[in-house]
Amino acid sequence: MTNPVSEAKNSIAALVTAALEQSVASGVLPECGGLPSFVVEIPADTSHGDFATNAAMVSARAFRCAPRKVAEALCANLRLDGTAFDRVEIAGPGFINFFLSAKWFAGVVRSILEEGDSYGRTDYGHGEKVQVEFVSANPTGPMHMGNARGGAIGDCLAAVLDWSGHAVTREFYINDAGNQVEKFGKSLEARYLQIYLGEDAVEFPEDGYHGADILERAREFAGLHGDSYLNADGEARKKALVEFAMPRNIEKLKTDLASYRIQYDVWFPESTLHNGAVDEAIHKLTERGMTYEKEGALWYKATENGGEKDEVLVRANGFPTYFAADIAYHYNKFAVRGFDRVINVWGADHHGHVARLKGAMDAIGLDGSKLDIVLMQLVRLMKDGQPYKMSKRTGKAISLTDLLEDVPVDAARFFFNMREPNSTLDFDLDLAVEQSSQNPVYYVQYAHARICTLLRKQEEAGIRPRPCTEEELCSMNSSAEIELARTLARFPQEIIDAARNYDPARLTKYAVEIATGFHKYYDSCRIKGEAEPLMQARMNLCLATKAVLHNVLTLLKISVPESM
Repeated sequence: MTNPVSEAKNSIAALVTAALEQSVASGVLPECGGLPSFVVEIPADTSHGDFATNAAMVSARAFRCAPRKVAEALCANLRLDGTAFDRVEIAGPGFINFFLSAKWFAGVVRSILEEGDSYGRTDYGHGEKVQVEFVSANPTGPMHMGNARGGAIGDCLAAVLDWSGHAVTREFYINDAGNQVEKFGKSLEARYLQIYLGEDAVEFPEDGYHGADILERAREFAGLHGDSYLNADGEARKKALVEFAMPRNIEKLKTDLASYRIQYDVWFPESTLHNGAVDEAIHKLTERGMTYEKEGALWYKATENGGEKDEVLVRANGFPTYFAADIAYHYNKFAVRGFDRVINVWGADHHGHVARLKGAMDAIGLDGSKLDIVLMQLVRLMKDGQPYKMSKRTGKAISLTDLLEDVPVDAARFFFNMREPNSTLDFDLDLAVEQSSQNPVYYVQYAHARICTLLRKQEEAGIRPRPCTEEELCSMNSSAEIELARTLARFPQEIIDAARNYDPARLTKYAVEIATGFHKYYDSCRIKGEAEPLMQARMNLCLATKAVLHNVLTLLKISVPESM
């Protein structure tokens, strides 16, 4: 598994360190007790160098001389023979710029073609056991736009973590206990009774669920059981309705998410925590002196662990709170199932819950720093340049199902990952269905299809790509060719950065960058009619580009068309 960018940076770090040691040993620079930490980065303008380091700048004080003098000493002792670099230059007050050789770019193309579907994967995560919990919508109604965005972000975040060498588990937490289930039962009961007694005769709960799906489930129940529950005990009736409707709603969630190309490893029911896990978590907090009783309720000392106020764990009526279940759930993640790190994707409206849950992990004897929360901002649907809020079918807010009826899954998954999670997203419904280069997902897919068409036409002419020698690949020296190869080289590092920053939006931006680079290359570099060695080298670059586009789109679970 290669990472050309990381390998080049590590090589520079080693070269600079060796040059320092040689400069000190030869007396050009005084002893300083070691080189301070420095960075190697890709400059914004690569015409000034493919990589740059500030080593001379940060060590000038230690050596008690001007940064440029340090840079001159280091450059005089840099040994570039046998490395990926042609030359170095000193810029400004002492930056050292490294220029890559043609062999490095040739090596990038060869590595991509050798690794194929695996190119981009690394062992950066060292097998760290990570759980990503996302969506976790209440099974009491349809999923909304926040769930749609959270699904795309969470699923793609899990993918970049997997590709960067983590052992990843995708999880959905089913909220099938507590107040929302009680409200669900009351809502179903009211709709069931209204079927037989009329809407005027049965008052609907003020805080009930008003969605059309509630009436649909009540009608399905009535179709199966008729009016046999009309005169039944109220609690028995609600229990029967919930037991009928809840599994169907959960199955609907699974079906809708599968159509969105999301498959979970674990569906975790909250109800299972109430078989002892919640009591155990409360007991552990009490053992550690983190609870107290007040007004008949049991409280958690949240203010001692980063919370703004203490929290009720068990109400005066003896029922545990949702927060108590949440503590038990996350204790299960870390202590029972042994995840090294847990990542939750939440809506930004949950920001107040972050510190208190992380603090509760510390309070119960775990490490709250291993719990990370990705806060996701709102989605604003746009149509005809205006905000668009209403579903054509229900007259209410658009659900995930509504969205996927009008927008291709490819576009939905791509668009929801076009901005960082903490940025508000404008989702342009018109652009999402447009088949033009203005639509970014179409633009990227077209680049892949264009390569397939090019290779197909070459094959029809009797020309098939073959492996090229390093010398043949080095013959590609136009700026468009070099820039495209440079972009392809970044793929493994882009995945690592996306995983490290919990930002899968880096991959959609990167995909657009590849497509732009390829279209520019295609328009400026002739393939057909060139001398055979150069033609084959350029076909190899096309194949490498095709492989990276395939991998990044596959990672994002977006289709990879061969013709458009």
